Parts: sequence; structure tokens; C-alpha cells
Amino acid sequence: MAFDGITVAALRHELNSILKDGRINKVAQPEPNELLLTIKTGTGQVRLLISASATLPLVYLTDTNKVSPAVAPAFCMLLRKHLTGARIMSVTQPGLERVLHIDFEHRDEMGDLCSKRLVVEIMGKHSNIIFTDDKGMIIDSIKHIPASVSSVREVLPGRDYFLPQTVEKLDPLSVTYDEFKEALSSKAMPAYKALYSSLTGISPVYAQELCYRAGVDSDLGSNCLDEDRIRGLHDCVVETARMIEDGAFAPEIVYENGAPTEYSAVHLTIYDGNPGKRYDSISALLQDYYAEKNTIVNIRQRSADLRHIVTTALERNVKKYDLQIKQMKDTEKKEKYKIWGELLNAYGYSAKPGDKSVTILNYYTGREEEIPLDETLTSSQNAQKYYERYNKLKRTYEALSELTVEVSMEISHLESVLNSLDIARDEDDLIQIREELIESGLIRRKSSAKKVKIVSKPYHYVTPEGFDIYVGKNNLQNDELTFKVAGGNDWWFHSKKIPGSHVILKTGGREVPDHVFELAAAAAAYYCKGSEQDKVEIDYVQRKEVKKPAGAKPGFVVYYTNFSMAIAPDISELTLTE
Repeated sequence: MAFDGITVAALRHELNSILKDGRINKVAQPEPNELLLTIKTGTGQVRLLISASATLPLVYLTDTNKVSPAVAPAFCMLLRKHLTGARIMSVTQPGLERVLHIDFEHRDEMGDLCSKRLVVEIMGKHSNIIFTDDKGMIIDSIKHIPASVSSVREVLPGRDYFLPQTVEKLDPLSVTYDEFKEALSSKAMPAYKALYSSLTGISPVYAQELCYRAGVDSDLGSNCLDEDRIRGLHDCVVETARMIEDGAFAPEIVYENGAPTEYSAVHLTIYDGNPGKRYDSISALLQDYYAEKNTIVNIRQRSADLRHIVTTALERNVKKYDLQIKQMKDTEKKEKYKIWGELLNAYGYSAKPGDKSVTILNYYTGREEEIPLDETLTSSQNAQKYYERYNKLKRTYEALSELTVEVSMEISHLESVLNSLDIARDEDDLIQIREELIESGLIRRKSSAKKVKIVSKPYHYVTPEGFDIYVGKNNLQNDELTFKVAGGNDWWFHSKKIPGSHVILKTGGREVPDHVFELAAAAAAYYCKGSEQDKVEIDYVQRKEVKKPAGAKPGFVVYYTNFSMAIAPDISELTLTE
């Protein structure tokens, strides 16, 4: 999701309510394009992170402190001189631009009150943090933009500050219907593209949302929209503007396959089928989203070798399984050979020496059947030849039946390991998965390496009713949870015929409400390979009904009596504990 104008509006609303009248206690510049302001407010001390990074520009309140360089950069020293002790007067946003104005009041060296402004531009690679005086003259900026870089707008000390030009874009907070209609009707492009191309601060995702709310096909040509569709879209824009003006934000993160895929300052109805997490604070959302996103990216990179090993083994076993199934299909004619042998023993006397075939009544079907013969053999020898073919194919079928079960179980195990890699969140999780692969023979333990001590722990959630729910992150944890942590009367949950985590609902000797069963099942759906589906079928049973066959792979269990429910993957009502 882009850091769009609506996200900035939510930040403006939140920051102004929290930071107004607060005083700057400390200014730090931990990274070349990043500021960390420590602010003392009436309710305590808070930190404001402002990043003008070209790859990840951000603004949000954070709990995290960062180490600063021993020698502060010149821009940081300048801000310390002017802003230490300064009072924040307001945090504003021009229209729906991706720009924040933080206005300060402080006393100069003569003791006179002065006003300063910190302009934060969140515009991708063009992001910047600009310090101006009360007349809009640039005092300095975290990035200098000379005329050689931009002939349109210099950002240098002594120059007048002005907003970057938003070419031919309308302000969603004040756009009239006639302006809106003209902008959309003049563009030969899909409706959603026309929306974000015409309106300031609207991202492609929110443009899709506007189309969805208005009941308009987002790919329909903008210049082909009739009056009713344009009116419907304008009504949705007006509704969005009213929501922004009222500060009625509803921050949420949308998840797909267990990973954060989108975030928004308002509810996105286009993702109603996806699991999501709601927030009261846009800063808390941004902090969690980017922390989780970075964690997942890092873990994916660090697990690439394990994923390659497992994927290669999986592909090899799938090919082996397909070949075995084909070979089993080839043995289907074994019964025909057995019957031919029987018929030749019973009626083979009708065949003459040198015959290449004989027609005999099949007493199983009541129809005559032509049986091929080897003319160099007697009828009895031909019968024996067919019996030998039958017995050979029978042995092949029996051997393949066992092998296909083994290979199928190995495929299921490897798919479950891939699911474990998908939900791994730290290095300890990867260490435990690597240990499982060593024990399974897919990786050799280095001769000098000792068996590692496992420190990774299952996810532990608590329901609103106070019940504990545990989720295994990998197969070793699944076994530990199911057969050591869970008691016989606790409840066990798992996705039906889909690789996924073992989920344990601890009863604590209490009667479990239906809603708690649903929460545990929803967690099992969330942590399985089918988590992208609208609903997943989940089996659940008391733990005492779950058994592990001797010699089975980690995580493999059997159960015969169970309940089932189809439920949407969702953990939004659960509280994660340490």
C-alpha cells in the first residue's frame, strides 16, 4: 500500500491531537535521511520518527529509540539550535497532499518569540524534510535539491519554499461534481486509474476501493462512464472527504498467506474476505506493518537455502508419485490375465496346435472372449504363462501400493515444512526447521556441529474469554504441543487434508463456549496452506483421540472420530502473548 494522502491525513489527525503544545526535548538524526524527535507532552514522553528515505519514507510515533552517530550531522545541529525546547503549535496537511507541516514556537537568542516550520514531504524518492522560517524561506533541508537536479523547484537554504506542483490533480476534499465529471470523462483509461490520476492523495488501491463502493467496474473505461456511475463515484469521494474531516479513521492491516499485504487508514471493503487486524492508532499500525514486513523479508532471504532443499525434494517426490501411479495403472490388466489362465485351463482343449487365438465363453461375464495364444506353446503352457503375468503384476501392484503411501506421506511432510517456512518469524524458527530436516535425512549434520538447543516456542494466544490457544510453528513443535503440552481433554484443531499447524485449545477444566471453538478453528485456518481461501474446513477433536503411528514423520498424526467446521482464517480477536 502506498503512503497516500489519506494515510497522511490520519497521521495529521493523530499527531496534532497528541503533539500539540508538546515541547521538543531531543533531536537526533540516526540515519542520513532520518530524524527522531523526542517530545514531552502533557501525558508523557513520545518519539516521532520522520524518514525521508527514498526507498521507505515514513512518519509515525514509535516506542523504539535508535542509536545516533557520535558526531551529529549539520542539519541535526541546526534543528537542535532552533527547536530544543520549542513548543509544537500544530500539525497540519495542505489539502490531501502527502505533506505534513509541523509548526513550532520558540524564543530566539534575544528572548523574542519566533515561529518555525518543519515540512515533511512523503513522496517516494523525492521525499524530503525541510526547515523554514515563518515567511516560508528555507533555512535548511535534509536533502539539498539544486537547479542541476530539478529546474522546477530548488530546495536550498535561502530559497522560498513552495509545494511541488500536482499536475492537473483535484483536491478530493473540495472537488465539485462538475470538476470531477470533466476530469474522468476526459481520460481514456480504466476508471480506477482515472481516479488516482485525477485526485490528489488517492492511491491505486483506494481508487479500486472507491470503484467497489460505487458498484463500478474498475477496469471500465473512464470516458465510457455514464452519469449514474460518475455520480456514484463522486458520492464515494464526498463520503471519504467527510470521513477525513471528521477524523473517522479505521486503520487496518490486511493479511494474505499469513503475511501483511496491505494497510490502510480506512476500512477496505475490497478485502472483506481476507483476515485483517484493526488498530486504534495509525502510528501503531505503521510501526507493526513495516516491522513485520521487514521481518518476513529478512526471514524469506535467510530461509532461501532451506526452501530450495525442500522444494527440490518435493518436486522429486511428486514426479516419483506420478510415475508410480502410472505404473499401478498398468497393472490393472492383471485380473484379465488371471481369468484367461482359468479359461484356458477349463476350455483350452478347444484350441488346436498352432492357433494364434482361441474363442472361449467367459463364465464370469456370459460372453465369448478371444484369448491370444503363443502358437509355439500348448494350451496348458499358455495358461501358465498368463498366471505368471498375473502374479508378476500382482506383486508389482502390492509393492507400488506400499511405495505410493510412503511417497504420499513424504509429500505431505515436505508440504508441511514449506508451510512452516511460510509462518517462520525469526532465526530460532529456522534453526528448528533445519533440525527437523536433519532428523528427516534431507540435510546432513556437519561433523563438527552438535545438535542445537531449541529455543523457538509456539505462538500463544489468549481469547477474550481467557482461554489459551497454542499454535505450532513447525512439525517438531506440533508434536511437542499435541503430545506433551496438551492434556487428554484439551481440544486439537487442524486443517482438513491441508498442511498446517497443530492448534491446541486448553480448556483448564472449563466448559468451552462455541465462540472459543470458532476462534481456535479460525487460527488453524490462518496457519495452514489454505489460508488464502475464503473459508477452510477444520477438523477438531479432543486430544486423547489423536494418535501418532510408530515411526511416523514429525507432525504426522491420525484420528478417526472428529467434528468439522468451515471457517474464515482470522486471528484478529486473539491476543498474542510472550
